Amino acid sequence: MLKDFKEFAMRGNVVDMAVGIIIGGAFGTIAKSLVNDVLMPPLGLLLGGVDFTNLFITLKEGAEVAGPYATLAAAQNAGAVTISYGTFMNNVVSFLIVAFAVFLLVRGMNKLKKEEEEPAAEPTTKECGFCCSEIPIKATRCPNCTSEVG
Repeated sequence: MLKDFKEFAMRGNVVDMAVGIIIGGAFGTIAKSLVNDVLMPPLGLLLGGVDFTNLFITLKEGAEVAGPYATLAAAQNAGAVTISYGTFMNNVVSFLIVAFAVFLLVRGMNKLKKEEEEPAAEPTTKECGFCCSEIPIKATRCPNCTSEVG
């Protein structure tokens, strides 16, 4: 059983998948940072200084401290039940960035694969052995010198 597992784990596609998962996790972290640290602050500034991570709705106030809460962290520390739609919006933007990057990657890979698979175009002409002119490939006589070609 261990031998079978070793053969399975060492196949190229399993190793490739593992590398893809690791790279995908790292890319997800970069995308999350891009959204939280680069894109959302200027967008929040344009919308009047809104911090998207602190956009939430309090469903039930916390037992320790009553609302209103200035930040999502304060609400969660107080034990309040919240709907964190600002965090959700950050995650949606992050997902869209990752999905677009994956789309571009797959599109590029498909283009490369398509170029490799395209066979060379079959010739439509051939050369007359007598007068060296190009004639259609199905021709049995050369239209220039009238010689029979095969």
